[in-house]
Amino acid sequence: MRILLAEDEVEMSRAVTAVLSANGYEVDAAYDGMQALEMAGQNAYDAMVFDIMMPGMDGITAVKSLREAGDVTPVIFLTAKAQLDDRIEGLDAGADDYLTKPFAMKELLARIRSMTRRREGYVSKQVTVGSVTLKTDVGELAAENSVRLAGKEIQLMEMFMRSPGKSFTTDQILTHIWQEDKEQSPDIVWVYISYLRSKLKSIYADVQILGDEGGSFVLSVG
Repeated sequence: MRILLAEDEVEMSRAVTAVLSANGYEVDAAYDGMQALEMAGQNAYDAMVFDIMMPGMDGITAVKSLREAGDVTPVIFLTAKAQLDDRIEGLDAGADDYLTKPFAMKELLARIRSMTRRREGYVSKQVTVGSVTLKTDVGELAAENSVRLAGKEIQLMEMFMRSPGKSFTTDQILTHIWQEDKEQSPDIVWVYISYLRSKLKSIYADVQILGDEGGSFVLSVG
């Protein structure tokens, strides 16, 4: 599971990153709101942790921009402000939860687990990009006609379709889709990319998966 941590206090960032990493999370650290916004636009995350008070662009402004762009990734705010109005402002900006500093690392871990469980329950079983619709519950990929996808094909296609235009490295895909199978080699990613390309072509899709074997891949529309 991959997390974006936006925290301008370097020591705090290192401490949180260490705890999250020790608990099996992959962490990307940003140190201001603008950097966090750029990273969120380039990568897919399972959850995001944003400090509110950051230089350049504060966390609330960054999260508002993400929500306006259609990013629904769960967000938890870290804030030194304990006033009710401050909490309300953060939630209204699009956050799913908040923690007041100082906080216990165990509580942060519990909040992240809770957020990601809720998201799994709320995520739609159908996603559409361009002319292509994926029904994850039945494994149907459709445009001018339809085909069936197998388990890993569904997961991989959903990963691309929920983040069109975002680039994923072969290692990121391997970690995300085959996280329970540590013995798989990166070659398996190219095999499944090839499967999906063939199936997208067969349904006359107006989206395509760009990239070369062993490199990065992105879902492009048009």
